[in-house]
Amino acid sequence: MIEGSCLCGAVQWKFAGQPDGATACNCTACRRYGVLWAYDYENEGIQVSGKTQPFARGKALEFHFCPACGCMAFWRGKQIDEHGRRRIAVNLRMTEPEAVAEIPIDHFDGLDTFEDLPRDGRCVADYWF
Repeated sequence: MIEGSCLCGAVQWKFAGQPDGATACNCTACRRYGVLWAYDYENEGIQVSGKTQPFARGKALEFHFCPACGCMAFWRGKQIDEHGRRRIAVNLRMTEPEAVAEIPIDHFDGLDTFEDLPRDGRCVADYWF
């Protein structure tokens, strides 16, 4: 189990297990937020708690941040899939470094092609500095 919280502790999340990758995306939102995402489904692999402020991004996503300290906590899909599940991704930068340091980085070109790019051997620890 990996746990994360915003700077003030008002928003928290739990990720069951260990993600197989942390996504670094270059879209207009993610590069500004400076986030690293781990994905699953709401109330399955990911549990969130605390009051958040949503920011709707297009038709597909809403970003959630802490209204007290401003940390970007997670994004949540606006649609429920055919199995009744909602996609969600938590910001791994809200954890303690040792909990996620060895997770490999996946690159996603959310700016131009909307394609996954090949892994380059870096892991989360390489992004802390």
